[in-house]
Amino acid sequence: MMKEGQVRIPSGCAIAAAISRNGKRFSGQIITDAMRPMHDRSNGLGGGFAGYGIYPDYRDFYALHMFFDSRATRKECEAFLKEHFEIVKSELIPTRKIPEITDEPIIWRYFAAPLRSVLANMQLDEEEFVVRTVMKINTEMKGAYVFSSGKNMGTFKAVGFPEDVGVFYRLEEYNGYSWTAHGRYPTNTPGWWGGAHPFTLLDRSVVHNGEISSYDANRRFIEMFGYKCNLMTDTEVITYIMDYLLRIQGLSLEEAASVVAAPFWKTIDNMKDAEEAEKLRYLRTVFPSLLITGPFSIILGFDGGIMALNDRLKLRSMVVGEKGDMVYVASEEASIREMEPEAENVWAPSGGEPVIVKVKGGAF
Repeated sequence: MMKEGQVRIPSGCAIAAAISRNGKRFSGQIITDAMRPMHDRSNGLGGGFAGYGIYPDYRDFYALHMFFDSRATRKECEAFLKEHFEIVKSELIPTRKIPEITDEPIIWRYFAAPLRSVLANMQLDEEEFVVRTVMKINTEMKGAYVFSSGKNMGTFKAVGFPEDVGVFYRLEEYNGYSWTAHGRYPTNTPGWWGGAHPFTLLDRSVVHNGEISSYDANRRFIEMFGYKCNLMTDTEVITYIMDYLLRIQGLSLEEAASVVAAPFWKTIDNMKDAEEAEKLRYLRTVFPSLLITGPFSIILGFDGGIMALNDRLKLRSMVVGEKGDMVYVASEEASIREMEPEAENVWAPSGGEPVIVKVKGGAF
């Protein structure tokens, strides 16, 4: 407990991830435990996890995780979904009552596929249709929020410390080949259930430690392409930037990293590899509004892998470790040691250097 006059200077937020290169599925208990040594990086206003490979029986359907403020809102939203999707399963997401998590909304999930007739009528591919559906619900349906919308993956988040959120969602009952986690310490945005990390769109999820000083420029650009930032936190825009660069523009992970954490012009000018320098110069010129400035470390989860990335000045901590086919990422080495006490090759990536780990060389 702090005494009067003492000032606590937090390191700000906690992130962690674990992934099996061989696609071996392991319990979410591991990632829940990983957050315990970093308890003081959070303040109880948000925690969350994303698990990949957790729904093998429904791998061909989008898992829509949703918050509702009332049964009436759920019924209204469900009627809308039934007009556009084939819903093969609809249920409450299992939770356990614990005193640390309170004021929970209705937490629901649907396993669904877009109706082919609707896609043909709108002349959209299914991913674009799902994205537009998520934006419509989150923007126009008061009291309803889609907080996860990928296939064979799911996000679990709440207001609380992350280790309590993991217990609340019974993550030990899920098995996945990749997990990411976040403990929130909000500084200038509210702590609420929809504002906890990870932020997810389709199979891409983002956890973030830091603050985005370029948020307004990033948001204005990305909203020109149909994305809507309405979850009251700056991190949301990173998820949409990644979706735009990877899905819409078709960039590689390395190229996307070179956009959001672009090298300084001087660094590019001094590069000996002329072809690489020209590519980086092109990316900086074409996507100047998607450069993310300010201190950050992020972990991007996606179908078949993760990418960890610091800002180009490395103003936030991030450590990587390995053991066998497992790769671990966290804000602190103590978290990695909690997951694997005998972790090897523990190192800190340089600023702007993406660490990309893929399962079996591609999509799982």
